[in-house]
Amino acid sequence: MIALVKYNAGNVRSVENALHRLGFDPVVTDNPDTLQAASKVIFPGVGEAATAMTYLRENGLDDVLINLQQPFLGICLGMQLMCSHSQEGNTDCLGIFPEKVKRFSAAEKVPHMGWNEIENMSGPLFKGLPVGSDVYFVHSYFAEVGPDCIATTRYGSPFAAGMARDNFYALQFHPEKSGGLGQRILENFLKL
Repeated sequence: MIALVKYNAGNVRSVENALHRLGFDPVVTDNPDTLQAASKVIFPGVGEAATAMTYLRENGLDDVLINLQQPFLGICLGMQLMCSHSQEGNTDCLGIFPEKVKRFSAAEKVPHMGWNEIENMSGPLFKGLPVGSDVYFVHSYFAEVGPDCIATTRYGSPFAAGMARDNFYALQFHPEKSGGLGQRILENFLKL
């Protein structure tokens, strides 16, 4: 069973539809037992960090998520919430990754929206992807490049486009909106 974390953030439906196209029927849930029983967990999101973390804490999902042992994939806001802290709402996050999330500088157009190249790709999520692959981004905040970084993108300065640690994977971009390349990344995750 593939579980999508329900936490009052947007974009769950587009990830669900992408999985349906791949032949999977995911469960959208905020039930701790269901999340713990899933073979894979996806943590999608479009929204605001403080509100999302409040929901996770109030429903006991913060402790559940950080203790999962199966492959876990955070997308966009999901990735940011996996970091230690976000400038958005001055929010303490899950702390799976030590990186901090910052807002793009005033010199950059916000949000960073559209297709951009991912570089320095490493690890199983990017197996079979050509160098210079373009994927779709929509975000105003970014995680710093750090030791867990498995891909970068440049928007002004480089930022983490992907991160991984143990069974936890995260993508700043939206694989579900990135055409065939994004589909390949989701397939690679589901094969872990």
